[in-house]
Amino acid sequence: MFVGVLRLRLDIVGARSLKDKRSVVRSLKERAQSRMRVSIAEIGVLDDPRRATLGVAVVSNSAAMCDRVLADVAAMAGSLPHAVLTDRATEIVPFGEGGAGVQGGIEQALGRGEDDLGAASDRFEDAEDDE
Repeated sequence: MFVGVLRLRLDIVGARSLKDKRSVVRSLKERAQSRMRVSIAEIGVLDDPRRATLGVAVVSNSAAMCDRVLADVAAMAGSLPHAVLTDRATEIVPFGEGGAGVQGGIEQALGRGEDDLGAASDRFEDAEDDE
């Protein structure tokens, strides 16, 4: 399994209020979620009506598919009529057996037979504290 994450920074053209900004952000979020089945949220500074930072996430069995979906979302953001895409950063992380055998701490705890995610999480945090 692969997890793809994309950060988009937008300048909202002509926005004078947070309502103007939300309209542009909502439009992109709804289009991206319906067409590409990604998770997307506004992150960072929320009270600047002229700037928006969005986080986008996708999960796939293929790193290439993650990259393609995130590139499509970035292209969609770049074509917005009332916003300028000023920066983007992408990271694709392998996770679990389908991701080149890489397992995270929680996943390792669950693999040891822990069937409670909370208990596995507590053990993982305790192990990090010991390091």
